[in-house]
Amino acid sequence: MSDEAQTNLSRRERQIMDAIYRLGRASVTEVMENIPDPPSYSAVRAMMGILETKGHLTHEQEGPKYVYLPTVARERARKTALRSLVSTFFDGSSREAITALLEMPDGKLSKGELDALSELIEKAKKEGR
Repeated sequence: MSDEAQTNLSRRERQIMDAIYRLGRASVTEVMENIPDPPSYSAVRAMMGILETKGHLTHEQEGPKYVYLPTVARERARKTALRSLVSTFFDGSSREAITALLEMPDGKLSKGELDALSELIEKAKKEGR
């Protein structure tokens, strides 16, 4: 599946995928319990079928129900979504995205987190990134 296909999800499809990533695997009922203001069971089931057709989900049958699993590892999906976000809202500038995160009022970082970020920055410098 292309990175573009992974980022072209509707708001509700993204909510469903987020729920499945959080849960690891989920039935339609479990997804409904983990998304805000869920539509009907049949609507969620239909959207999950669409996500499966698009290649985002696969399913296994457990007794009478289907249990859905993501087809793309969460880490890859995160990187794809982040790359799209940086490209769309920050003109591809990682620096601008990081600056925005650090300036968020609820983005206060602990000393330990700042130290860890400093180490990552030093490592990136050494590697020429």
